[in-house]
Amino acid sequence: MESVHQQFNAIIRDLHRQRMQPQSTLPSLVSEHELQTTSELAELYMLLGREHIETAMRMVDRGVVCLISHSRLLFRVASSSAPGSDTSYCLLPGRFCSTCTLQSESGIGGAPCVHITAVLIAAAQSKCTVEELPAAEMATALFSITAQVNIDEKDIISNGEEVVDSFDNMGLDEDLLRGIYAFGFERPSAIQSRAIKPVIAGRDVIAQAQSGTGKTATFSISILQKIDVSETKPQALVLAPTRELALQIRKVMESLGDFRGVKVHACIGGTRVVDDQQAFEKGVHVVVGTPGRVFDMIDRKIFTTSKVKLFALDEADEMLSRGFKDSIYDVFQLLPVDVQVVLLSATMPADVLDVTGKFMRDPLRILVKRDELTLEGIKQFYISVEREEFKFETLTDLYETITITQAVIFANTRRKVDFLTEKLRERNFTVSAMHGEMDQEQRNTIMKEFRSGSSRILITTDLLARGIDVQQVSLVINYDLPTNRENYIHRIGRGGRFGRKGVAINFVTDDDVADLRGIEEFYNTQIDEMPGDIASLF
Repeated sequence: MESVHQQFNAIIRDLHRQRMQPQSTLPSLVSEHELQTTSELAELYMLLGREHIETAMRMVDRGVVCLISHSRLLFRVASSSAPGSDTSYCLLPGRFCSTCTLQSESGIGGAPCVHITAVLIAAAQSKCTVEELPAAEMATALFSITAQVNIDEKDIISNGEEVVDSFDNMGLDEDLLRGIYAFGFERPSAIQSRAIKPVIAGRDVIAQAQSGTGKTATFSISILQKIDVSETKPQALVLAPTRELALQIRKVMESLGDFRGVKVHACIGGTRVVDDQQAFEKGVHVVVGTPGRVFDMIDRKIFTTSKVKLFALDEADEMLSRGFKDSIYDVFQLLPVDVQVVLLSATMPADVLDVTGKFMRDPLRILVKRDELTLEGIKQFYISVEREEFKFETLTDLYETITITQAVIFANTRRKVDFLTEKLRERNFTVSAMHGEMDQEQRNTIMKEFRSGSSRILITTDLLARGIDVQQVSLVINYDLPTNRENYIHRIGRGGRFGRKGVAINFVTDDDVADLRGIEEFYNTQIDEMPGDIASLF
């Protein structure tokens, strides 16, 4: 017979499949994972927590119960013991939280929140049925569930934590402090001063800060402090949207944790599975990777997650709002139920805040108003090029006018990246190009050349728009304006990071004028026409 832990994980996987396929029903899931013995229930207490099991049993005993989930799927547990009851509960698939606010026209609020697995198993114990509510009933029973966010539009705010303005006052390990100062940090950035201590203390944290303000070091320092170096199984998992960002995070963590002897492994696509396997066999403290490869390693049982106590998502808006949500959910379901969750990003759209309800328990929120998202130290300009075909000559004229160390040029398509690369090389420019269709070895070589300075111009798609720090970049050119205006800040954040100065120049056709104005409005900023003395800025 399966252990309770195996049954628990099986239920979560089945529930996830059910959520992806609404036409399937829940009663079969309950019957497949029925618990029969007192010892199994006792083990379940340890897995889920006594309070949540007892709540689930009371729910079943009270009869008909509407279960309201953050994904707005409603279920009924039907029992003959007390027909007619209509108590409401908030249900988080795969996770329970300490507080949850439900709002409806009738003013009902503060409903208890309970783990879905506890409900299913309690229902199975009592021989109850669990079914999804019919659409007609769902329409009348559905509550509007809102994230508990209090954003002050004028300030960086957090819900109740102190600001610590010195690494020495954070209670950090001496060897970790050596690594921090050796890395070049002198004092915490705004986000680090607010987030590091709560993360170390075990608090779930949603942290928003501008690109280049030290978000990577925020969770890296926190993780490195929490690691038990005597334990060789992975204790922290960091997911990133791109392979390049994952490799950079690993590099930062290895540098910061060097004196502590922390082993960090990058688990990314485009590399050999056997290399991952050998790394895990030798012992890994922290895994940094992309969602697909990480899930594959867990699924193959190469990556054991039983000791993972912290799960971090870097560039959370990208990870959660664009195509990565399902992959992250797959990984999350295979982590311990009490895993701590940290999300960091430069932007936090409303839909991302809604999604965090599935992953986090009473999180500390450190949020920045949208008006402050434009980076200090980045001078922003536009050049009116009228038509698309005039862009290339404008680009070459610009390079004849100014002298720069290194620059990144963003285009919206792989085809345009290839076009620009070919044309610039014909004009004897030293150019590198990178896009998502290249294999990992090519991408690594290109980044190495660019970082070393052997290539002065890197042309890329939005693949590079998040989290890649090249120290010498002083100019970002948006050959095309980003199709998603929230990517604008990630693009221009490549120049002038951590207080260094930089310039962003946007090529604007007549058709792009409205998009440029939209970016200005979105970030409450002003992008001026490029001055004639642009060379003086470099």
